[in-house]
Amino acid sequence: MPHSNKVISEKEMDEMISKAIRKVSGTKENDLCKYIPGPNGGYMHHFTMRKIKNSHPDQLFSLLKEFIINSDIPRALDPKPRAPRGSRKRRDFVSFTRTDIEKVLDLARRVGDDDLMARFSPKRSLPTLKRELLRSVRDNRVCQDLWTAYCDAIATLQSHEGVY
Repeated sequence: MPHSNKVISEKEMDEMISKAIRKVSGTKENDLCKYIPGPNGGYMHHFTMRKIKNSHPDQLFSLLKEFIINSDIPRALDPKPRAPRGSRKRRDFVSFTRTDIEKVLDLARRVGDDDLMARFSPKRSLPTLKRELLRSVRDNRVCQDLWTAYCDAIATLQSHEGVY
């Protein structure tokens, strides 16, 4: 972006900004951003314009002159193209339905893979485990993984109590 090494006074800058605002029929300084090209495509962000105004007023002065004042009809630029919503979602992530998880648990139970069962089993609270365990006793059912989960929950609870 061309700019001279001339030092621009604050008064000159304010006059240039006012003149540019009138030319684009704007009401405030930020209305000028849509007419100045940004460094990465689209129009300049208002934060960038403010930064240039404070750090390189001569550069902003020349941009305003070139794209608004010396232009017969200042042209509003399109905003910078953005990635569509959800485009950053991971494509390699596999999501399982509840039915899929139940199938995996059933297969793991059949082959006796405790690690896989522990990984895919939902974490249950201690009261839930107690209820399920009591229900299995009432139904005269022996459920080893339920008992193991209950023992693990008790051990975890006791280890946390020892920490405090």
